[in-house]
Amino acid sequence: MNPAKNSKAGKNIGPKAKISDPASLGSTKPRQARPGRANGLNRREFIKAMGPSAAGLVLAGLGATSLLPSGCTGTLKPSTGRPTAKKPNIIFIMADDMGYGDLGCYNKNSKIPTPNADRLARQGMRFTDAHSPSAVCTPTRYGVLTGRYSWRTRLKKGVLNGYSPCLIDTSRMTVASFLKQHGYATACIGKWHLGLGSDKKTDYNKPLVPGPNVLGFDYFYGIPASLDMTPYCYIENDRPVAKPTLTIEAGKASEDGWWRAGAIAPGFKHVEVLPKLTEKAVEYIDNHAEKSPDKPFFMYFPLPAPHCPIAPADFVKGRSQAGGYGDFVVEVDWTVGEVTKALARNRLTDNTLIILTSDNGSPGRTKINRAHYSIIELYGHYPSGDLRGIKADIWDGGHREPFIARWPGKIPPASTSDELICLTDLLATCAAVLGVELPDNAGEDSYNILPALLGRKPGKPIRQAVVHHSSMGMFSIRQGQWKLILGRGSGGFSSPKNYKPKPGEPTGQLYNLQDDLAETNNLWHKHPEIVKRLTDLLEKYKRQGHSRTQSL
Repeated sequence: MNPAKNSKAGKNIGPKAKISDPASLGSTKPRQARPGRANGLNRREFIKAMGPSAAGLVLAGLGATSLLPSGCTGTLKPSTGRPTAKKPNIIFIMADDMGYGDLGCYNKNSKIPTPNADRLARQGMRFTDAHSPSAVCTPTRYGVLTGRYSWRTRLKKGVLNGYSPCLIDTSRMTVASFLKQHGYATACIGKWHLGLGSDKKTDYNKPLVPGPNVLGFDYFYGIPASLDMTPYCYIENDRPVAKPTLTIEAGKASEDGWWRAGAIAPGFKHVEVLPKLTEKAVEYIDNHAEKSPDKPFFMYFPLPAPHCPIAPADFVKGRSQAGGYGDFVVEVDWTVGEVTKALARNRLTDNTLIILTSDNGSPGRTKINRAHYSIIELYGHYPSGDLRGIKADIWDGGHREPFIARWPGKIPPASTSDELICLTDLLATCAAVLGVELPDNAGEDSYNILPALLGRKPGKPIRQAVVHHSSMGMFSIRQGQWKLILGRGSGGFSSPKNYKPKPGEPTGQLYNLQDDLAETNNLWHKHPEIVKRLTDLLEKYKRQGHSRTQSL
């Protein structure tokens, strides 16, 4: 299926997106953009790059200051940091359930070709110790947009569904409302999964308020929740493009295409969602460049893939050696390529900071009744790389993420950082880019990682620590080389989920990740002083309501 066909441009978007031939998934070598060919490949080059068996956060220029959206309050103060001369565009691409070991630039043994992500890494910086604030979807999305851990809200474990009310308090500052206050155009295109409306059960016959627009986004186009969660429909701003008036049976658990039974809009097809959203993202970039070239933009682009249902489009099938899951990651990589080509075509590359990451680890499942780790059993592909655990787990495979950032002339190319960072750091980092300090009642768990992005070597770690959280609500805290887990087991999908220790056994887990990245040697009994220090720090973070240092 060619995503340039079979769909119409949504209202308020502008001219039709210039989506390339889907076969042009990227190059293994960096190129200079030239007219008619913005970092793209022809079909022959793609076949070569993909092999015979043949995924960002962008900061670019800003314009005039606008008013803060209603409800999103906070008094901003000048920063002591040095702002950039021109406000950059910001594009934050976040895959859904993509593992640390899926991309070639993170795993030399990956069985999935990802030429676009690999090229982005060569052109920018690759972080090796970046973490999502949670090992599952909704809490991570909350943390990304608010700079605050989700466990501080009503959501203490698990995720929302497609009928849940909005999780973000409308009085809270978000990345979008902050940047809009400073003159940015703001858009969210993709998977929302943060609740819509205020009713106990969302009514899709009513305006979906509060939602993305109230929280700072000028424009929203996407799906309500995960691609396997009802209702299956597209939302534009605060209402469905087509109401979910039909029903669909559950997908087959014995196959890749599993989804829940329930409401669906006429014409909605799971396999078309990622190409459709990619088209919308490219349309947004093209339209903005044409109509508002002097105004910076922020595009939050949370993808629905490679989360189940594993639904790769025809043009990527067979391109990986990791089955349908691998092919879906290839499609994510294609999406990354379409975004970078749109930037190049519109001459926006140099003033854009683009970040590519994922919301949590991969569950490693494909076929076999959706069994976890089945992709390893079937194809020998390790989506977590050398890490222990998978999506939902408290071990690093659940929350250590690929994190690639490119900002030409600012971020050193082909560079690597081992700085400990968290996806909650987006808000404070955006503030630093603009030379503004956050108020104490915003971004309570957000740190400025701009020094690391610019290749500076601070005398001490940027973060004092990072708090991890599993799907079942198990806590962990990481400081330097030490990782403390308050409980036994994975706290997520892997077995044992919750182990009850026998008398005399450790009641928690302590690992030295410098020597034991795979978290196999529990040092709980050997270092009781470290257990106490990290436990006290975690309790302090919980008690005081923030982990970022507050202003005096």
